[in-house]
Amino acid sequence: MVERNLVNVLLLGGGFMLIFTSFQTLGNIEQTIIDSIKIDLPSFTGDGYTSLAIIYAALSLSNWVTPSVLSAIGPRLAMAIGAITYCLFMASFFLPHVILLYGCSIILGAGAALIWTGQGMYLSQCSTGETISRNSGVFWAMLQMSMFFGNLLVFFKFQGKTHIDETTRNIVFTVLIGVAIVGLVMLGCLRRPTNNEDASIEQNSSVRPMEAFLNAVRLFRTPRMMLLCITFIYTGLSLSFFSGVYGSSIGFTNAIGSSPKQYVGLNGVFIGVGEVLGGVAFGLLGTRTTTRCGRDPIVITGGILHLGAYFLIYLNLPNSAPFGSTDALSYIQPPSAGAAMFCSFLLGLGDACFNTQCYSMLGGVFKNQPAEAFSIFKFTQSVAAAASFVYSSYCGLHVQLLILVVLGIVGTVSFCLVEFGVKRELGEFRHPVMAREYDK
Repeated sequence: MVERNLVNVLLLGGGFMLIFTSFQTLGNIEQTIIDSIKIDLPSFTGDGYTSLAIIYAALSLSNWVTPSVLSAIGPRLAMAIGAITYCLFMASFFLPHVILLYGCSIILGAGAALIWTGQGMYLSQCSTGETISRNSGVFWAMLQMSMFFGNLLVFFKFQGKTHIDETTRNIVFTVLIGVAIVGLVMLGCLRRPTNNEDASIEQNSSVRPMEAFLNAVRLFRTPRMMLLCITFIYTGLSLSFFSGVYGSSIGFTNAIGSSPKQYVGLNGVFIGVGEVLGGVAFGLLGTRTTTRCGRDPIVITGGILHLGAYFLIYLNLPNSAPFGSTDALSYIQPPSAGAAMFCSFLLGLGDACFNTQCYSMLGGVFKNQPAEAFSIFKFTQSVAAAASFVYSSYCGLHVQLLILVVLGIVGTVSFCLVEFGVKRELGEFRHPVMAREYDK
């Protein structure tokens, strides 16, 4: 039983790794790519930040429907449908057109709600209270390996280029779509999880679509979930920053090197290094630490890492960097590519701290309502990400960093308050011997 569920988790992680090798790479370079498309095709008026904002807005709205959809079709089929929408979105770049770009962004947002909520439900079904932290760590580490391969391709293909020509763009798109299709096939190989006494599959299989929706609304209104939503909002803001804004800001800073565009891909690689190390350290190797000390020390560590990264970014990159190519300078003159990559690493490592513990919290504390809990997580995170991409088109880098600092502190505190409440219910503070029951 354990081996079969672990194989399922490995297949799940492998499928997501390949699909998001494609999408995260594209998201990281989308604004840079569109900037070059506008030069070759002046009639094209699309905007990368707007596209990403539409994706996350559609994702946030769709998350209220996904629990009902999953109760009807199950998580495996939902993930397969979601994966197809990622392939369609990437294919739209072969025919640059504003309506096609934004239309496929809406479709992708709906598909992303299916694939992510299905992933959360399926991972919960494959886990017990004792294995949820391990399985979350395995999945997260495999998922974040996606940051390596696609971004390395971008690094080498964009090397020495100030303008990304059509031939180069089409090669990158073709490779990314091919990789995503392989990931779709892997998700199609997922097997039904083996039932166990801790898994919630039986409890969710009989829930009707309307009941699933109402359960999600009720869960959203609970004090514990509302506190967690503050943390989810921060993860959405930080996700949009390092996945879309920060990489573009590096590429637009002319003084950072002779070929700043190549650092866009290298930025993604260093984010991936931090994400994978964090997934291994705080997911796999940190299971005992989580059981003994709780999730809050890891989240606090992530908050400190992010605050350090934001301060160094403030010193290194100019305020106008998100808006387009600029010769402006900040406090470090000239801007340091090494410092920029170090910040990328810190952003990835801190993000892994937050997300592995959010997954552990949702899959453990809310194990009886996994679809509803993960849909709320993605809804809140996506609303924040969409809002971030909207204000990214108007707010300078320094204002964006200030927003991240404030929400990072508040989100860390709110997560810790929930964790303290969970410990108190289990008698953790008075009875350390109950540590084994912590995640059950």
